[in-house]
Amino acid sequence: MVIIYEIFMENLSAFMAAMVVTLKLTVVSLVLAMFIGLLIAFFKISGNRLLYSIAQLYITVIRGTPLIVQLMFLYFGIIELVILPAFWAGSLALAIHAGAYIAEIFRGTIQSIDRGQMEAARSLGMSYPLAMRRIIMPQAFKRAIPPLGNQFIIGLKDSSLVAYLGVPEIYGTALYVQAENFNPFQTYLVAGFYYLVLVIIFTFLVNKLENKLNVEENEVKYK
Repeated sequence: MVIIYEIFMENLSAFMAAMVVTLKLTVVSLVLAMFIGLLIAFFKISGNRLLYSIAQLYITVIRGTPLIVQLMFLYFGIIELVILPAFWAGSLALAIHAGAYIAEIFRGTIQSIDRGQMEAARSLGMSYPLAMRRIIMPQAFKRAIPPLGNQFIIGLKDSSLVAYLGVPEIYGTALYVQAENFNPFQTYLVAGFYYLVLVIIFTFLVNKLENKLNVEENEVKYK
């Protein structure tokens, strides 16, 4: 316990800075993944064979191969085409990975909405894109919050692999610290504590958002 406390205090500033990097990685990659996932979800439900095939191939390849392999492949592929800092190349690689899972979340929630609502909107003269934007997507987003929350937490933990690209996030900082102090077990325990704190905060925020939307929905129901 004494060693753990000493590692925690001696490297407090380094790990706090690493937490900021981890949060930035998570937010940037997940925002990009949301756009990718939504686009792929629309491809998959479009009814167009070419778009469906593209979406299916993307999801199958990403979900069928390890993240670390994808990360290395995409990172070195990206920097062959355009020179990007490791942070941005890593964020993009993480986004491409998470996008496949988010696409399936959006596809499932969109298709869970009663088809009659789309038919009713079209009968009122709405175009398909307008009905999707005003009627279907708001409901789909509400239903997607719990699985998206889980995916965000997974994305936060997956960001640790970007350490192998030289990004000084929490795990990358732990690698550096344990190489100096020769106490890997205690150092990784400290790193795990920081990840746990971030996961608890993320979980709390997701639950608050979900509860708020449920309250608003119930208020609308009973008006």
